[in-house]
Amino acid sequence: MQKRMLLIILLSTVFFIGCHRGEVVFSGGEPCCPSYEPGPPPWAPAHGYRAKYYYYYYPSAGVYYDVYRRLYFYYEDGRWRVSATLPTWIRLDVHYVSLEMDTDKPYKFHSEVKKRYPPGHKKNRGRGKGRGWGR
Repeated sequence: MQKRMLLIILLSTVFFIGCHRGEVVFSGGEPCCPSYEPGPPPWAPAHGYRAKYYYYYYPSAGVYYDVYRRLYFYYEDGRWRVSATLPTWIRLDVHYVSLEMDTDKPYKFHSEVKKRYPPGHKKNRGRGKGRGWGR
C-alpha cells in the first residue's frame, strides 16, 4: 500500500512539474533588422495563389468595388469610406481593372495601385496576349 501511495505521489509531482506555466516577455524596442518578405506585393499575388478578396478598381475615380461583398471604397474628407452606394458626386465610367488582394481594406495599397493603374488606364477587353482572338 505504501509503494502504491509513493508511486502516486511521485507521478503527481512529475505531472505538475511538467505543467509549469512559463511566461515570455518581449521588449518594446524595434527589431534589429528590417523585416523582408520575399515575393510579390499583396495587391499583385503570385501566380497560382488564390486571393481572398476581389475588387474592381476604377482609375478615373480612385474607387474600389468589392465584388462579393458589394461594397464601394472611396476617399472623402481626408479618409477612406465604405458604403453600399456611392455619393452622387462620384461618377464611375465603364473602365475598371480587376484586382485580387489579401486584404479587406484595398486602400492600404492605394499608392502602389494608383502608380500601376493611373487615371485613364483602361482594361484590356481583348482575349489572349495579342496573338489571335484579342486582335
